Amino acid sequence: MKSQNPKILLTEDDPNLGQLLQEYLTNKGYTTDLASDGNVGLQRFLENNYDLCLFDVMMPKKDGFSLAKEIRLTDKDVPIIFLTAKSMKEDTIQGFKVGADDYITKPFSMEELLLRIQAVLRRYQKISLPNEQPQNIFPLGKYTFDFDHQLLTIHDTSQKLTSKEAALLKLFCENKNQPINRSFALKLIWGDDSYFNARSMDVYITKLRKHLKDDSSLQIMNLHGEGFKLLVDS
Repeated sequence: MKSQNPKILLTEDDPNLGQLLQEYLTNKGYTTDLASDGNVGLQRFLENNYDLCLFDVMMPKKDGFSLAKEIRLTDKDVPIIFLTAKSMKEDTIQGFKVGADDYITKPFSMEELLLRIQAVLRRYQKISLPNEQPQNIFPLGKYTFDFDHQLLTIHDTSQKLTSKEAALLKLFCENKNQPINRSFALKLIWGDDSYFNARSMDVYITKLRKHLKDDSSLQIMNLHGEGFKLLVDS
């Protein structure tokens, strides 16, 4: 068994998406190095040991396919997952021909990406996966939140949440008393931070406040210019 913290090389030329993915994977227990183009990615790979590579296909200087080919000359075993906006069958076939273990098309949900990473690493059976059994039942003041069944319970009364409400509440439960960036939450749950999705999230935040109204120790705060915070008065 290797380290409890698998190490990922992420090569993505979109700085916003790259930073978002790096922060998300780091939060999930993966040590993640970010490279902004294929040349930097190759240099990082040659200087370090990685458990998995996550490569954007369309990059300047060296595309993801070319990067994978060069890496396969020195390491035939390291798992490689491609990220791409391309959806043509020919591109998928090319990806597997150069040694890909998986291929995910943008836009994708963070949860789907995480599950694909876990599946690939599990196939290699080289490492212990972080958070293999994620916590999905959360004590929250007087409430208990069951994410898998989307149930929010207080005393003997349960409220069934929608999938978006449940996803938002889980994010709050995992970050109690911590600021949550609005753009991060939108990209994580909705896939992008468009104006329409932002207005939709505001509606769901209002709904969550109503669901939590029977416990005065809980408060969802707006953080001007930043996002939100779930205050839990212990």
